[in-house]
Amino acid sequence: MSQSRKLKPDEPIPELDELTVGDFWSWAYSDILSNANRGVFAEFLVGVALGVIDEPRIEWNGFDLRYQGKKIEIKSSGYLQTWRQKKLSTIIFDISAKRAYDEGLQKIAAQPVREADCYVFCLYAETDRKRVNVLDIAAWEFYVISTDGINQSFGNQKSVRLNSLRKLTAPINYHQIRASVDQTLGL
Repeated sequence: MSQSRKLKPDEPIPELDELTVGDFWSWAYSDILSNANRGVFAEFLVGVALGVIDEPRIEWNGFDLRYQGKKIEIKSSGYLQTWRQKKLSTIIFDISAKRAYDEGLQKIAAQPVREADCYVFCLYAETDRKRVNVLDIAAWEFYVISTDGINQSFGNQKSVRLNSLRKLTAPINYHQIRASVDQTLGL
């Protein structure tokens, strides 16, 4: 069962000497450069831009956000990683079809599909380790494309490189996300 309400940072954790949920979050998620945390942060950024963060995140859904009755999938990548690197990471995003969990039926779908109506690809574009600040939204690029566009352009491919995305759509900044999603979804 998922958490049915958003927790507050100052919510106490019973029997842990006045520690709070915020203390846990700070301990567990401060390394936003790590792949898993950066991905969740990217979902948060897009969720804030679309005004859909009232409900807690559902990790196991077949898509990341619901907006205006549409399903949005968020993918994230970055040139820099938490670990020591000899060179910058190659930017590749996962676009593979998945066997999504259907909460209503309480089962996993029989066939893999791309369940979302559109994807927002989020690139933390900083390349200088001395300037890393994942919280700086100006260092992010976003690429919005419909799932139909992905299906037509990439078929059954499981991943897509940044250069291939750039052939289909131009990068936008954080403040352009909502308008770009609205346009892509025909809202």
